[in-house]
Amino acid sequence: MKVVRLAAQFIVIAALFAGVAALSDWPSYGQIPRDTGVVMLTFVHGADRKGECRRLTPEEIAKLPPNMRRVQDCPRGRRAIYVELDVDGRPVYQASLPPTGIAGDGPSKVYQRFVLPAGKHDVAVRMRDTARAEGFDHERSERVELKPDQMLVVDYRPESGSFVFR
Repeated sequence: MKVVRLAAQFIVIAALFAGVAALSDWPSYGQIPRDTGVVMLTFVHGADRKGECRRLTPEEIAKLPPNMRRVQDCPRGRRAIYVELDVDGRPVYQASLPPTGIAGDGPSKVYQRFVLPAGKHDVAVRMRDTARAEGFDHERSERVELKPDQMLVVDYRPESGSFVFR
């Protein structure tokens, strides 16, 4: 009787183990369809301030509390940035990104992903971060080859003032 009970326990445990092992690899799941890749547009950038700093008069400085006295008054708010991304000559993303923060003085942020078929694509990205109404301050276009399951990141580097594709 003891032998039968041990054999039954072994069979049940083996069946559970086999079920867990089968379900660990089935059904297969992929985040993106087969033979596609991802272009990720992601960066954080602070645009110019909305207004210019102005020099305070001696009377205005005298009215301020001693611990708050300063020579210039600079507005905190930043401008929104405008970003466009084209793939193969077609616009896939256009947005005006407001600054973050309670006072609107933080950087603007973008995080967008685009699933594209694998192969060669012409990718162009443009950004306006100043007061100009037309045109762009920063641009880059490049022909890239997207392999299946590859992620191409489009980033902006403020220290060099240019976009990076990696």
